[in-house]
This record gives sequence, structure tokens and C-alpha cells, in this order.
Amino acid sequence: MDKEPLTGDQYHHGNLRAALLDSALVVLTEKGVAGFSMREAARRAGVSQSAPKHHFGDARGLLGALATRAYRQLCDRLESLELAGLDARESVTCIAAEYVAFAGENRALFDLMWRMTQFDFTAPELAEQKHRALLVLDRGLRGEDAEPAAGDTDPALLPSYAVWSLVHGYTTLALEGAIDRSNPDPLNSELLPAMLALLDVSGPQRTSIP
Repeated sequence: MDKEPLTGDQYHHGNLRAALLDSALVVLTEKGVAGFSMREAARRAGVSQSAPKHHFGDARGLLGALATRAYRQLCDRLESLELAGLDARESVTCIAAEYVAFAGENRALFDLMWRMTQFDFTAPELAEQKHRALLVLDRGLRGEDAEPAAGDTDPALLPSYAVWSLVHGYTTLALEGAIDRSNPDPLNSELLPAMLALLDVSGPQRTSIP
């Protein structure tokens, strides 16, 4: 006989946190950031209204944890890409395609990830996951054996920031219906690869995309 799902006080400590994140995602997907309610997330998880406070403090804490999980999922997908043998142009195009795919499949999460006023954007774990995304792109441009940048403001990272800005900006505009409106699926338009092909990302000791 199948086991009944855990509810209320039956949750293990770790399971409850994960369950609250899952229910928070459901609420976020249905109502968006503006309509998000920690009370509703608790109700969907089948626990008391005070239960989320023990794990997240308040709605900002819960949304921050959800954003952190989203960044981790994005980075896991980017790091799983097989880039060996690809040149800089091919690597960046592959990373960009996966970034766009993640946004399209997880629109509510993608929107949340950049709502800096809704949670603590400087939280250590969140900042770490956000930095991972930049490192994946940087390795795609410079190769796995390239010397690590000296910090987020290292001029050597300028090509990576330029590419990220273009890909993120395109993705956001496409999701909002501002790009390639005649295309039923603008996220899969040929415009982004064409734009990447035109971008000059040459920099100090960096591989350029001709």
C-alpha cells in the first residue's frame, strides 16, 4: 500500500523546509511576486501559519530561499553542458540557449531571481549561486584552464558581463513580448544567436568571438 503524504506535524524538519519551498513556488507561479503570501504557502503545505517563520523568518526570507534554489538549479543546468571541444562562439551560444530554456520553463522563478527588493540579494548563499552562473559563462569564453579572475570587478570579466547582459536582456524582452512578435516562440528565435555572432567580446588575455 502506498504511504500517505506527510502533512502538518508529521513532516521531518528537513522535509518541511523543502515542502514549504515547493508550496511557495506554486503560489508564486499562480499569483506572481506581487500576490505572493507566506500564509498561503503554509496553507498549501498543510502546516500552521507560523511554521514558515521558523525556517525563513518572513516572506522575504522565504522568497530569498526560493530564489537561491532557482539560481542553484540554473547553475546545475549550465554546468552540466558538454562544452569540451567547442570554441568560444559555440560555447557561449550553447550556454545562452540553456539560459533561455531555463527562463522559458521557469518563468515565475526567473522573474523572482531578479526582484532584488523582494529579498536579501546579498545573502551569502544566494550571492555564491549567482556568481556560479558568471563563472560558467567565463569558462565558456576563456576555457577551463584559464586563470580565475581576481574578483567580480576584474576587467578580464568584461566580456562575460557583456554576453550575460545581452542574453539576459534578450530573454527578458522576449518573455515580455517585445522581441520578434511574429514568432510564436520568440525565445527560440534566431535573433539571439545572430546578435551573439555580432558581439565583440575581446578583452585582455581573453578569447574573443570573431
